[in-house]
Amino acid sequence: MTLTDTRVHDRYPTRTAEPRAPFGRAEPTVWGGLTGPIDPATLAAHDTHGYSRHEALLGPDEVAAFRAELDRLAGDDAVRADERTVVERATDEVRSIFEVHRISELVAELVRDPRVLGRARQVLGSEVYLHQSRVNYMPGFQGKGFYWHSDFETWHAEDGMPVPRAVSMSIALTDNFPFNGGLMVMPGSHRTFVPCVGETPAEHYKASLTEQEIGVPSQAAITRLAAEHGIDQFTGAAGSALMFDSNLMHGSGNNITPFPRSNIFLCFNSVANALVDPFAAPRPRPGFIASRTFAALSR
Repeated sequence: MTLTDTRVHDRYPTRTAEPRAPFGRAEPTVWGGLTGPIDPATLAAHDTHGYSRHEALLGPDEVAAFRAELDRLAGDDAVRADERTVVERATDEVRSIFEVHRISELVAELVRDPRVLGRARQVLGSEVYLHQSRVNYMPGFQGKGFYWHSDFETWHAEDGMPVPRAVSMSIALTDNFPFNGGLMVMPGSHRTFVPCVGETPAEHYKASLTEQEIGVPSQAAITRLAAEHGIDQFTGAAGSALMFDSNLMHGSGNNITPFPRSNIFLCFNSVANALVDPFAAPRPRPGFIASRTFAALSR
C-alpha cells in the first residue's frame, strides 16, 4: 500500500491545520474469537472501561529479578550510549530504554510468557506481534510524567497503524501509590478518537520521547473527556499489571516523592493491523520505536 493509498483511506485524520471535533471509533475493544487467561468478568470490564487490572501477574522472586535487570541496564555504559536509551533533559538520568526485549533476554522471555502473550491475543482476537517494548524509570524526587495522550494517535500519525487494534501492558516493578506518579486513565475514553492540531516535524520522536508537544489533545478536549468519564489511577503492588487499549486517554504526573517507580511496557498489535506508511508524518519512526516486523509471536 502506498502513502497516497493510506491517506485516501485514513479513518482517523489527525495532526491537522485546523481543529477537528472528536468522534467515535468504529472498531471493537475486545475482538473475541480466542480464549486466554482473562476471566469473563475482567474481559467485560476491559471492554467497557478500556483497561483492566491484573494483580500479582509476576511473583516476588520474578519482580526482584526484573528490578535487578533494570538496574543492570541503567548502569551499563554501552546501553546508556545506545540510541534506544532516552535520558531526562535536566538530570541526564535514564528515562526509558526502547526495544528492551532485544537487549535483555529476561524481557524477551517475558514477551512470550503465556501470562502476557495469552492476554494480548485474547483481547485482540488474533495473533499478535510486538509493536514496541520499553522499560520506564521514574526516580524519586525528579521523575517526570507524561502529558495526556492517546498512544494510537501517535502510532497512527507517525507509525502508520491503520486502526486501534492494539493493546499495551504496563507491568509494575515497584509499588504504585497514588502519590508517586502513577498512570492516570479516563475510563471509557477509548471509544472516542481525539484529533490533534499541528504538523509533525521531521524526526519528531527525538523530542517527543522526553516531552511531547505535537500530538497532544487540547485542554478543551481533555476537560470534556474528564467531565464525561472521570479519571482513575493505576495503583497496586509490584508485580501487578495494567492492560489498556491503544486509544485510551492516559497520562502521569511528576514524581516528587522519595519513592521511585519503574515498569516494563509492552505494546502488542494484531498481525491483521500491520503498519503502513505514516498518516501524518514525513517518514516512519525508527524500528526500535515502532517495529515493522509483523511476524506473529509464539511461545
